[in-house]
Amino acid sequence: MAELHELSALALRDLLRNGTVSASDAAAHFLARVGQQNQLLGAFITVTAEQAMEQAKAADALHARSNGDLPPLHGVPLAFKDLTDVAGVVTTHGSAALDHKPAPADAPLVSLFKEAGVVSLGKTQVPEFGLTAYSENRVAPPSRNPHAPSRSSGGSSGGSAAAVAARLLPFAPGTDGGGSIRIPAAACGLVGLKPGRGLVAAGESAGDPARLVVPGPLARSAEDAALMMDVLVPGNQYLRSVQSGKPPRLRIGVTLDSPWSATFPFTPEQEALDALHAGEALLEHAGHSLVDAAIRYDNRYPDAFTTAWTAGVGAARISPSREALLAPLTRTFRRRAQQRSPAKLAEALVFLRQFQHDTLVQYGQWDLMLMPALAQTPRPVGWFTGTAHGTERWPSAQWPGDADGDYRKQCEFAPWSSMVNVCGLPAITLPVHWTGGAPGSGLPMGIQLVGPMGSEALLLQVAHQLGC
Repeated sequence: MAELHELSALALRDLLRNGTVSASDAAAHFLARVGQQNQLLGAFITVTAEQAMEQAKAADALHARSNGDLPPLHGVPLAFKDLTDVAGVVTTHGSAALDHKPAPADAPLVSLFKEAGVVSLGKTQVPEFGLTAYSENRVAPPSRNPHAPSRSSGGSSGGSAAAVAARLLPFAPGTDGGGSIRIPAAACGLVGLKPGRGLVAAGESAGDPARLVVPGPLARSAEDAALMMDVLVPGNQYLRSVQSGKPPRLRIGVTLDSPWSATFPFTPEQEALDALHAGEALLEHAGHSLVDAAIRYDNRYPDAFTTAWTAGVGAARISPSREALLAPLTRTFRRRAQQRSPAKLAEALVFLRQFQHDTLVQYGQWDLMLMPALAQTPRPVGWFTGTAHGTERWPSAQWPGDADGDYRKQCEFAPWSSMVNVCGLPAITLPVHWTGGAPGSGLPMGIQLVGPMGSEALLLQVAHQLGC
């Protein structure tokens, strides 16, 4: 038998369900992997080994007395972003400005997975309050890219993506409010699916006035992502659809247009264009028709999105005496959010709904939209904050205070992510290219496919068709 960490999530799940592998053995194996590699990768903030082994023993006891009636992810090791409450475990939110106390109860997303039978190994690294496209903070070491540890694993689900790519976990749930699943998936060479707005009931958040955030899977294959979707959306059969269904011939619009271009002009790196061309070739070989698509975006978008995106951090309950412990970007955007009037936020939300309508009308000319996943290769750790040579000195390093420069870099790095959240559409990022020319060599680069509402199964089918 292959090593447990080499198996797909689906194959591991099957071995756990049929009793070939015990939940205790699986938990111990993956905890050992975390112990060996996390010091380098910084994927986990907190490892809950004792609780994990207790949960695994309980899963084994359930298996012993069951008649095959087991939860869908019986005994599968998992971990949660450290923005999500797990009962009895500290939630840091990636912030040194908060008191780090154990959460009194599970968040709905965690309850959903625990009911599905998972064994939680701990909490993964995130940026402060999930605000950024990199997973670095003043609480724990930065999350690093397993394919090149000097590079970032992306954000905000960066720790989860690093853990899956390094095979410290078979797969992991992420949350995506502006690219936070798709960016780290692309950086780490994974399949990352952002479901459409409202599909995953467990992902609702009171601090998200524009309803941008949705949970979804980070996985090494479309099949594994579909397996997780069957848990996230009970009653659906995404895995069966992927395994038995074949997508129809699709008309796909190809675009490099971005709503950030007017405010932050950018030029995609050649590696991003190479990934796009690789994706085009795969889609055409699969029988799909590709057409150049010119999309016009309202240039008021950046200000409106930023207003909505940062509203939550403005309302966060932080003691004034601890605000100096916030990272410069968080502190700056918190101050600006607090200075805005409620009318300004309301105006931004109205604009974003109109932006959604206008964009959906344009996208509606095609079955799917295709674009690069990222405009640049995964960035060096510390690149966004200007601490590329000082990040090992966390948390004593004094990060430069150029919040606007940091934000601009993020928008230029991932210019095709946030508008998908605003539109509420499903989207998937797929690893289709490596900068070294062969799978596993150099850095991964990917494509993003955006579909209409309700197209999650179709996106997974296309991903599977392309060999992802």
